[in-house]
Amino acid sequence: MNSDQLLNMAVEATESKRAEDIISLNMNGISDMTDYFIVCHGNNERQVQAIARSVKDAAHEAGIDVKRMEGFNEARWILIDLADVVVHIYHKDERGYYNIEKLYQDVPLETYRQAVY
Repeated sequence: MNSDQLLNMAVEATESKRAEDIISLNMNGISDMTDYFIVCHGNNERQVQAIARSVKDAAHEAGIDVKRMEGFNEARWILIDLADVVVHIYHKDERGYYNIEKLYQDVPLETYRQAVY
């Protein structure tokens, strides 16, 4: 599976659990460690964990090794390392604080599912 296919698989997994404000950052040429970041959030701890489980399960079903998953128990910011794609799943209250999008504001950005308020 190439990095674009992995990106699409991970985005679909986040969408399946109704993650909000899903974006991807194209890290090609910026980072030697990964091709894409996915950033999204859930509205509570249970949703954040459900999104993370969905990504992990989709990766396993596709035969992709999850290199590392951090922050699952706290469910404030879960990071899932799929090598070519790194998924950042925030609790809604934390996303604005860390504001990873601003840190990489010059990186090409793709928007997927937006929050419905």
